Amino acid sequence: MTGIEAPAWPQCGRLGSGERCQGRSVGSYTACLAHLDSAERAAHLASLIPGADLDHRGTPFTQSLFDELLAPLRDPVSGRARVGEALFDEVRFAGDAELEGIDFGGFCSFASAVFDGGVYVREVHAGDDFRLGAARVAGDVWLDDTEVRGDAWFYETRIKGTLRFCVLEVGRSAMFKGMTCGDAYFSGVRVRGVASFGGAVIDGEAAFDGAVFEDGADFEKIRVAGRACFDGTRFHRGRACFDGADIGGELQFADAHFATRATFDGAALGGDLSFSGARLEADVSFRRAVFRRTARIGPLVCPGTVDFSDAVFEAAVTLEAAAQEVRCRRTRWASTAALRLRYAEVDLSDAVLEFPVTVVGRTRRFVSPEGEAIAEPGLTDARVRVTSVKGVDAAYLVLAGVDLTGCLFVEAVHLDQLRLEGRCTLSCPPGGLRWIRRRTLAEEHHWRATGYGDGWTPAPPGVETHQPAVLAPVYRQLRKALEDGRNEPGAADFYYGEMEMRRHDATASRGERTLLRLYWALSGYGLRALRALAWLALAMTTTVLAMMLWGLPQADPDPVSEGTTDGRRVTLTTRKPTPANPQGPYTTRLSTVRFEKSVRVVTNSVIFRTSGQDLTTTGTYVEMTARLVEPALLGLALLAVRNRVKR
Repeated sequence: MTGIEAPAWPQCGRLGSGERCQGRSVGSYTACLAHLDSAERAAHLASLIPGADLDHRGTPFTQSLFDELLAPLRDPVSGRARVGEALFDEVRFAGDAELEGIDFGGFCSFASAVFDGGVYVREVHAGDDFRLGAARVAGDVWLDDTEVRGDAWFYETRIKGTLRFCVLEVGRSAMFKGMTCGDAYFSGVRVRGVASFGGAVIDGEAAFDGAVFEDGADFEKIRVAGRACFDGTRFHRGRACFDGADIGGELQFADAHFATRATFDGAALGGDLSFSGARLEADVSFRRAVFRRTARIGPLVCPGTVDFSDAVFEAAVTLEAAAQEVRCRRTRWASTAALRLRYAEVDLSDAVLEFPVTVVGRTRRFVSPEGEAIAEPGLTDARVRVTSVKGVDAAYLVLAGVDLTGCLFVEAVHLDQLRLEGRCTLSCPPGGLRWIRRRTLAEEHHWRATGYGDGWTPAPPGVETHQPAVLAPVYRQLRKALEDGRNEPGAADFYYGEMEMRRHDATASRGERTLLRLYWALSGYGLRALRALAWLALAMTTTVLAMMLWGLPQADPDPVSEGTTDGRRVTLTTRKPTPANPQGPYTTRLSTVRFEKSVRVVTNSVIFRTSGQDLTTTGTYVEMTARLVEPALLGLALLAVRNRVKR
């Protein structure tokens, strides 16, 4: 009702405190109940019987007048007042208002009423709605041991004191939108319809412990200055919506039960967020939420997705969660963070890390404050799988004990400063003799699947397939990250991957690709010792065979001395004949003696020593070639061993 509108009921019109009374006139009288004289009031009250409807809108009340009104409606045996429908809209109570032991057969309405004190409702039964919408209460509002079969209507109610809504049951909806109060307690209440607290302002703490919301609960844009407790709360049908909520203190959901999705999108949380022992059966969303002073979140057990996309963490935080998926897309950490996870697929795409952030795959179950292991229903694969770090500045990122089999690294920056701790697994090539066993990136799998078919994992829908020119720098930076961490054997696989991508890079020059192909064929880029040793054995065998067939002379030439004498002086000249090429069929040249000599020559060639064996011209060139090639192959084999064992 505005200041220029007249009430929609017959008015009393008596003057009081300089203003006309707007109370509803009673029956055939022209005055309201408060302004009837004693005889008229007694006559009116005598006409009331239990179960009668009451309409005293706009009437000024005191507690004594209210008790006088209810006296003829009370059952003499039970002492409870029985009222039909009750209209007390826009009444004004001087002092406290106490409603005790009343059964309303229909609704009871105090809409827009003004209470100079508190409102205390005890052991009241409302057969339909109980309305206190837009009322103004100077003190507390307590509802104890009360039952409301219809709606509980507190829309835009202003309460300066504490609201204690300990109602046994609300049969339909509970409407607290726009309400303001000090502390608020809804412990143990059961609401069978929708409970709406959107836009409510609670200047103290709020407690909903043990409450049951059977058809959803809306806390959108609620503001609680202190902590909010939902320990043991049950959210059945309909989602639990905390979108845009502003909680100044801790938010507790210990032992709570969420049968459907819970959303905290755009919420601002000022304290810790506890889910110890909570049972969640669907997803939880914290998109665009702001965690101002939150130091700990969890332990959170969710069989679905926990979404922190676009959230902001302004203080150091520890997150403990066991979930099927944890999304941190475009999440910003303005302080240090530790993510201790189980089972989850973790997506860090485009996350912003201003301080070190650690993602740890936890092997042990989380424990409650009492030290008991927390159950993890609906979760089976205990691995923590990081699926993407695209767009992340990895300088502050630490991954420990996680599975990187399907992780996307392309578009991440400062990967050379990424820290991989513990056992971080990556994907391997398909089995078989064709592919060398090594650690590979998911992006290489996607590229090879387009050309090599089965065995390589194709790119999921919506994921771009990158060419070798893009993947080579990624391998290079990851190699450097492990080398800086003194893990050179672990970096060897990334070096192999880098060289593979360079070898297959269509934009590289033909000469470079040819050299890389030769390097790969001879020793697997200096990482495959067996391959280099196999080539060395083949080269030595070929050299031995060449020496036996063409390199060793027919017979070792003996020195020949010739001289002249002129009486008293003798002049001698010693020369060694040129080794003669072997003659006869090849089978006669493959003798044991020639084999022993050939092995001696080849063995000395490998270690840059000369054997002193006389050789034919062909043998000399074969030895020169062997002394160039075979030590190089031996060096590649030793290099491969060193790369695998160096620390």
